[in-house]
Amino acid sequence: MMNSPTILAVGGAYIERRGQVSGAFVPAASNPGTMREAVGGAVFNALSSAVRRGVSGSLLSVRGGDVLADTVSRAITAASIADLSVVFLDRTTPSNTVLIDGDGALIVGLADMALYDLALPKQIRRAKVREAISTADAVLCDANLLSTALERLVALAAGKPVFALAASPDKAVRLAPVLGSLAMVFMNRHEALALADVGIDTAERDIIDCLRRAGLKGGVVTADDGPVLGFDEAGAFSILPPKKVADGAADALAGATVAALLRGLTLRAALRDGVAAAMLAIESAGLVPVLTAADFADALALVPEPQKIGMS
Repeated sequence: MMNSPTILAVGGAYIERRGQVSGAFVPAASNPGTMREAVGGAVFNALSSAVRRGVSGSLLSVRGGDVLADTVSRAITAASIADLSVVFLDRTTPSNTVLIDGDGALIVGLADMALYDLALPKQIRRAKVREAISTADAVLCDANLLSTALERLVALAAGKPVFALAASPDKAVRLAPVLGSLAMVFMNRHEALALADVGIDTAERDIIDCLRRAGLKGGVVTADDGPVLGFDEAGAFSILPPKKVADGAADALAGATVAALLRGLTLRAALRDGVAAAMLAIESAGLVPVLTAADFADALALVPEPQKIGMS
């Protein structure tokens, strides 16, 4: 058990834009609607959540030399995270832009994140990063890193727990070469299907079986308003969240769960913490919540106890 655990996070911290059409979407036309912009990224969101649960965190990412880089930098500082990121003055800061219709269904997404593939693998070779890993209690990463970078990061961690976030179905498969070396992977159902290489109708227990056969020792799978699945060497279980867990709320779940695991809780207890953090993230509507211990205790009281999943 660690009283004040420290985490080094490596991965995405970028601009997230979310546009929603007002009324029916009309292709090839100007559609009225709203656009919101915030700093996000799986590993940034998760680390921010972990820090709010008492963890000390530092973040290694990369960004461009534009005004958006200043926005990302300010968000990292505001989250009380030590910033180890590198700025490339001749590049643009990564961003992810999605457009949804009036019902919330995705119309199109555009991920401008080539800088991560280009620059993050080189950053992991820096002496400063090796030093940060040596002083951290755990490493948190996302699949914005290429497989080669993930392999190097795991090797540098040398026995320290490495927690990973799948980031997207397309990027989740980057985790495949290092699954056996990861303490846990956080993913949604679509990412789990991609990583397990199974079809969309695959049952929960079969997804877990496939991930275990691939070498993964522990994992968490969210499914919007469906049950949150958890599994480790002690078995598999589910928790039905009181509210839908998706997008940034799923990242908040991951960060709070990791913080609880580093404090010595079992996965079953830690994941209840994670679900409570996800609920609070949803209620804050994208704002950084200012929480008291009583706020968190109230949210945790609404989270049901885990239910065992029978495995084949």
